[in-house]
Amino acid sequence: MNKNDLIAQLADHAGLQKNDAAKAVEGVFDLIAAALKRGDEVRLTGFGVFVVATRAGGKGRNPQTGEEITIKPSKQPRFRPGKQLKDSLN
Repeated sequence: MNKNDLIAQLADHAGLQKNDAAKAVEGVFDLIAAALKRGDEVRLTGFGVFVVATRAGGKGRNPQTGEEITIKPSKQPRFRPGKQLKDSLN
């Protein structure tokens, strides 16, 4: 399922116009992204938790030249599924 499929199914499920469903989906994604940028976690009970994890830096190698490079630490979004979501899949 891609974003357009999600919007179409939300419009059908909730009885909304596609434009309204698209605004709702975009709004949810924007709010989640903004919360993660602030360093907050987004906890959706029964679904899961979106968090920001810090990825450590280190040394690496350029596979083409073999030259050693330094990899900077970075922040990565992570999703931990909730128990209800996991249970619904099994």
